[in-house]
Amino acid sequence: MKDLMNCINVKRVLSPVSVADNTAQVGQVIDGQNAASLTYIIATGSLGDAGAEFTALLEECDTSGGTYTAVADADLLGTEALASFIQSDDDKCFKLGYIGKKRYTRLTITPTNNATAALIAAVAILQPGLLPAANPPA
Repeated sequence: MKDLMNCINVKRVLSPVSVADNTAQVGQVIDGQNAASLTYIIATGSLGDAGAEFTALLEECDTSGGTYTAVADADLLGTEALASFIQSDDDKCFKLGYIGKKRYTRLTITPTNNATAALIAAVAILQPGLLPAANPPA
């Protein structure tokens, strides 16, 4: 087995949360400075409401507090549609990669038709330009 632990940093995007309405869940801003790669991982728990949909959106910006805009499809690995999920996607993981040139990104998950507790969480996995990666992650 090869070493992955010393090659990645993991950052919290969305702490595990129970969403019981249609409020957009805006993730933490991720600073990609000096990262060789960046992938978002979304994890679901129980998604109780029939007909509920959860749409993933990745945005980017040059400054952490600036105006974020949607990432162009050409700057994604995978698609936002593949990272989105529906009520029947209990206990699954989804991934979305970023290959754009902006320093800052953020992931938002927006529910629709959701009125029952839906459990979601997300992390960002960064491959630092210099190895080994710090442990615990900085």
